[in-house]
Amino acid sequence: MTPKAIAAALAVLVLSAGAALADPLEGTWRTAPDDNGNTGLIEVAPCGTALCGTLVAAFDGGGAQVSSPNVGRLIISETQAQGGGEYRGKVWSPDRDQTYNSRLRLQGDTLSVSGCVLGICRDGGTWQRAQ
Repeated sequence: MTPKAIAAALAVLVLSAGAALADPLEGTWRTAPDDNGNTGLIEVAPCGTALCGTLVAAFDGGGAQVSSPNVGRLIISETQAQGGGEYRGKVWSPDRDQTYNSRLRLQGDTLSVSGCVLGICRDGGTWQRAQ
């Protein structure tokens, strides 16, 4: 095997190993409608040793994509897997401009989102994995 072929084989091995180690929460998620009927697409990816989710697109109550000052903001932060499909971290709610201690429950292609701050809890609904 030539050095070039060995390097190519190693590159494929490293890239496929990284894909195999991806956390199941990683990917794009469509949020449940907020208090105003708006939804968004959240892209979840590693950030340091945690997972974070950034708003990459916003939609009005009718489903039309809209311009939003929140696009590019972190919605999910400091999130760590707890096992059994459960995650804990922080979630920011744009409609209330409030950051909650979050509890995320992943089951297949659905993500149940809830959070609490100062003993006040909120159900963030069920998010769907975007295809």
